Amino acid sequence: MTRTIYTTVLFLMCFVAPVRAIEVTDFLGEKLRLEQPAKKIVALAPHLVENAYSAGAGDRLVAVVDYSDYPPEARKLPHLGSAMAISVESVLALQPDLVLAWDSGNNENVVRQLKRFGLPVYVDEPRTLEDVAKTIRDIGTLAGTETVAEKEAERYLNSLETLRKRYISKEAVSVFYQVWNDPLQTLNNDHIVSDVIRLCGGYNIYGDAANIAPVINRESILDRNPDIIVASGRADERPQWLDEWLRWPGMSAVRNNHLYVVHADLIQRHTVRILDGAEIFCGHMENARNQ
Repeated sequence: MTRTIYTTVLFLMCFVAPVRAIEVTDFLGEKLRLEQPAKKIVALAPHLVENAYSAGAGDRLVAVVDYSDYPPEARKLPHLGSAMAISVESVLALQPDLVLAWDSGNNENVVRQLKRFGLPVYVDEPRTLEDVAKTIRDIGTLAGTETVAEKEAERYLNSLETLRKRYISKEAVSVFYQVWNDPLQTLNNDHIVSDVIRLCGGYNIYGDAANIAPVINRESILDRNPDIIVASGRADERPQWLDEWLRWPGMSAVRNNHLYVVHADLIQRHTVRILDGAEIFCGHMENARNQ
């Protein structure tokens, strides 16, 4: 009897596929390996929270950072504080089996320590619009929600291609994207906002800046004389500081009344909603062309 059971077990084992480990390569080129799909995920940036939901893994999140306000259900999750001031001890106490980190938005020492303590850390750093789809797919793979993630990534990429075809042959428009007024700050071509500008058929007048978020002087902007100025903001309303440019009526953007705003959450977050921001951004640039 015992020999029969043993033979049966051996027979069944021949037809049972071995459990395959999960492996992805993050944006730093480092391979991340999990023995099974992540069940407890900590996200250290608002855009990673949003992308986790897009990948079908929102229910795996156990903690997030400040400003993680989309989708609405993310607001109910426990907060670890600012993305730049994460407590390593607080993350360790949650015993997550996956941490989603942001290379340029988190303290690198914190990320390094989390890895040193043995936590699996996926480091995200999207620079192009296509990179958003990679993040969603990777999170889906790590969480075992590939079907949902792939469907959302494909939907996003199809919408992106539609926009690209619409504006690919448009006349170039020079753009100054203003992050803030004091200090006067913009973004260079390493930031995904510049990819939105390229998508719409324009070019960033500070794309060649050495730093990703350079502080600049007003004289330099006046000299480069952009066709349009687009300001970021925390709300849909026009920020008061955008109208400071009215003091220079000789500027092309001011003379032609091309001072615009796009909600920062729709244009600076590396999520599927960036295409909503791109639609608005492209519309502003089209206004400039038509005039």
